[in-house]
Amino acid sequence: MELPIADGFYRSSSLPISSQQCVNFYPQITQTENFQRQSLFGTPGLTQIIAIDDSHCRGALEMSDVPYFVFGSSLYRLNRTLVDSVDTFTTTNLGTIAGTGNVSMAQNGTELMILVPGGNGYIWNDSTSTFSQITDSDFTASGNPQHVRFIDGYFVCSTDSKKFTVSNLNQGLVWSALDFGTAEADPDNIVAPHVHNGRLYLLGSETTQAFQNIGGTAFPFQAIPAFVMPKGCYAPFSVVEANDTFMFIGGGEREAPAVWAFAGQGFDKVSTEGIDFLLSQLTTDDLQNIVGFSYSERGASFVGFNLSDTTIVFDTTTGRWHERRSRIYDAYGYPAEVAWRASHVVRAYQRTLVGDRLTGRIGYANLDVYDEYGDEILRYVVTQPFENESNGFAISRIEATTESGAASVAETEPQIRLSLSRNGEVFGPERSRSMGKVGDRSKRQIWNKNGYFARRASLKFSFSDKAKIALVKVDADFA
Repeated sequence: MELPIADGFYRSSSLPISSQQCVNFYPQITQTENFQRQSLFGTPGLTQIIAIDDSHCRGALEMSDVPYFVFGSSLYRLNRTLVDSVDTFTTTNLGTIAGTGNVSMAQNGTELMILVPGGNGYIWNDSTSTFSQITDSDFTASGNPQHVRFIDGYFVCSTDSKKFTVSNLNQGLVWSALDFGTAEADPDNIVAPHVHNGRLYLLGSETTQAFQNIGGTAFPFQAIPAFVMPKGCYAPFSVVEANDTFMFIGGGEREAPAVWAFAGQGFDKVSTEGIDFLLSQLTTDDLQNIVGFSYSERGASFVGFNLSDTTIVFDTTTGRWHERRSRIYDAYGYPAEVAWRASHVVRAYQRTLVGDRLTGRIGYANLDVYDEYGDEILRYVVTQPFENESNGFAISRIEATTESGAASVAETEPQIRLSLSRNGEVFGPERSRSMGKVGDRSKRQIWNKNGYFARRASLKFSFSDKAKIALVKVDADFA
């Protein structure tokens, strides 16, 4: 019988219910008639474009197809020179940014604003090539600015005093003490602003209220009557635009954190019990440091959230979740799994560019790259538990259909490994099968004599070679 492998991540708080993991694989649903409609593809590798220093990425944004990154205490512009179809990249240090944590960024096509939450604001003016700190005293007249967005010529900042402020029209350095508003429908704090389809949404700690630009010479934004949604944001850097909606981590009054997507007049919950359980383990500081990202590639539309220990990614095309993790090594060479090292994703120069949250690298994500800056990617998928109405059973044969013969020159014979578990948590020894040398498309991956199981069984397939991997399907013979 064929076993389901493409349901994605669903690791329940009770592992006998479900222990499904999908790490560095993503489910793919074929959009045409095929012998197999659901498979697993490997997530992208990372290639270095340039190394800046040893500090981590704090923020990134694209303006006029030019990417800007904040690393350590500096704002950098990534420059590209194209000669005879060959790219050359350099960086320009544009100015000093205070602090060490994540920054909020917005742009109007000419001015790029960088805001340190609760701290300083800065403007890079591309037309005059000047970098300036915002020194207008009215910038903080309505509280300390926290997060920034841009809409209709105005930079809009949330503050720590239940107010939001706006700049002068197309002037990020000029602010007025009288240009502020409040989200009065509910007395909760304003956590983050967001702009979607020409409207301003103020996400509070428990509710979200929508505003529109009414024009005129007075304060330009007015609340849309009866447009208050009973969901707020718990992680201000998690708010991300994706596939004609926006998503974030939050909840309503007295609700545990979950992932929500805007649905026109309210929010739909897109996280599962397994995702909610992961989020429930996070501290308040952990939530504050979650960074969301989104990008699309080869028919998939990914929305990801870097948590403290792992990265959870939702494909809005298939509605399935998967995890991404990177491997790091300590001073003694022992490996450990951490959240995906890519952070602050932007699209520029025909690439999906990423800042590195562990080092000072700028790189790009590519499905045709099978390592992360030269290091191997550990990929594995754990199936749901299988049982025979609580009766014992044996698995005489297991076959994994893969894209055999897709090895690179450097990896002469990639291996896929199988291990089995009787409880969904502890797995036995791995047994390897070759996926074939370059061009050996007929190679099959078969495991015989897999043992007896008194109640249930879970299968785990692992792969870490620097080669292409597609796990098409899995078949098993039960007795």
